[in-house]
Amino acid sequence: MQLNKGAISSEDLNLKKYFLSKNLKKDLPSSVVVFLVALPLCLGIALASGAPLFSGLLAGIIGGIVIGTLSGSQLSVAGPAAGLTVIVLNGITKLGSFEVFLLALVIAGVLQMLLGLIKAGTIANYFPSPVIEGMLAAIGIILIMKQFPHAVGYDADFEGDEGFEQTDTHNTFSGVLGALNKINYGAVIISLVSLAFMIYWPKVKKLALVPAPLLVVIAGVILSAVFAGTSLALQEKQMVSIPVIGGASEFFGLFKGPDFSAIGRKEVWIVAGTIAVVASLETLLSLEAVDKIDPIKRISPTNRELLAQGAGNVVSGLLGGLPMTAVIVRSSANVNSGARTKVSAIVHGILLLLSLLFIPRLINHIPLSCLAAILLVTGYKLARISLFQHMWHKGLNQFIPFVVTLVAVVLTDLLIGVGIGMLVGVFYILRTNLRNPYFYRITSHGDKKTISIRLAEEVSFLNKAAIQVTLTSLPAGTDVIIDGSASRYIDPDVLEIIHNFKHNAYTKGIIVQLLDIKERYDIPPFKELKYQHDQPVAV
Repeated sequence: MQLNKGAISSEDLNLKKYFLSKNLKKDLPSSVVVFLVALPLCLGIALASGAPLFSGLLAGIIGGIVIGTLSGSQLSVAGPAAGLTVIVLNGITKLGSFEVFLLALVIAGVLQMLLGLIKAGTIANYFPSPVIEGMLAAIGIILIMKQFPHAVGYDADFEGDEGFEQTDTHNTFSGVLGALNKINYGAVIISLVSLAFMIYWPKVKKLALVPAPLLVVIAGVILSAVFAGTSLALQEKQMVSIPVIGGASEFFGLFKGPDFSAIGRKEVWIVAGTIAVVASLETLLSLEAVDKIDPIKRISPTNRELLAQGAGNVVSGLLGGLPMTAVIVRSSANVNSGARTKVSAIVHGILLLLSLLFIPRLINHIPLSCLAAILLVTGYKLARISLFQHMWHKGLNQFIPFVVTLVAVVLTDLLIGVGIGMLVGVFYILRTNLRNPYFYRITSHGDKKTISIRLAEEVSFLNKAAIQVTLTSLPAGTDVIIDGSASRYIDPDVLEIIHNFKHNAYTKGIIVQLLDIKERYDIPPFKELKYQHDQPVAV
């Protein structure tokens, strides 16, 4: 029987079903892990932002379901981000109410969608690899240091804080030392048991079908119940705490809408622009980092991600949620727990919604110390020793930007740290480019020397300094051939240097011959990447 064009054969259908079921076996357990990680982070970030706790959970739900569905990334997870807490807190204070801030968030979402439409996401292609690697390692170290206090039962700093200076008057380092003086041994026991499950359970193949983080939570709930009424008992602040909803009317009463009457205020647009820029940069950095650790090495469409993030922030602003970005902590937990497709991110959003609606009291029995153990393992995987060894073997031009980014992110915050790392990374890129604009050859005919300079395929503005230094240092009385036959493009500034050199070379007795060098070069056509089945194809 002949199939019509475009029809799907039974063989293809069976193959799709096979891969779907195979991915679901990985995606569903991963969604549980991301849900458990995201739950306290959403609440902690809302608390630090001076916003209602419900707004943090709502942003997590929208980030999972809306952005997860629209995004082209298979492993990235979106939600409220620690990097925006100061902006949100200052924005609510400056604008006078949460409803006016929600208007700014809606505008920010529209601006992000415009950035996606004008293809601003392509700037992600210019993040140097060692800077992204350094950012990942820094996030790992921050996770370890920030989660250690929660693991030992000292919860003064909010969950999800990534900044060096903390709201509890400590910094990242002093926070660890302060936690050692206020240890709750019940929390320590729960953390150690949880770490044992996280490390050893996956090594037993027959048992690995049940995700270790799920067992960690079950063990944590049981142990906290056992410790109740003893000296090891956990305090209420050492447990997850989500709002308990009495009924449908109370649930719908939690939603808030933007105050559109303030749309003419200048301050609203300034806050909106700030959110759009910062959220977009954090998203692109996170997306690039997740692609780095994706075991299948897929490339996420950055412009589509900005469109998805913008749409998500518009929805969040309309319903009363916080601004969102793609978040590296949740995304890393997603990758490390074995996720394969975006189903994991979408299901995690659904689980957040279901937990809020149906089992808030049960969720509130989960100790923060067992969730800290999950993030400690995630942090170790991001900052593993083998990564440092790998970057060292790549050479100093890779290792130095990597270390500078790592240290800068740990001691400041994500964007400032990456900015410092970018400066160092760009310095090494420029240094490398200065060495590769041409091939240099010297031949002799008697006493007369001929110097042949064959230009590279692409000679950019970055090569200007190297070529100028080379030409001005050529010895007097030589013949010079500058060959552009292999060049598809030569920057106008470089062309000017070459023609000026030829014009003035006679003063040093140098005879210059130009081979296949045009008066003007058009910029080579850009090969745009289209996406088919979420994979890039050059057109």
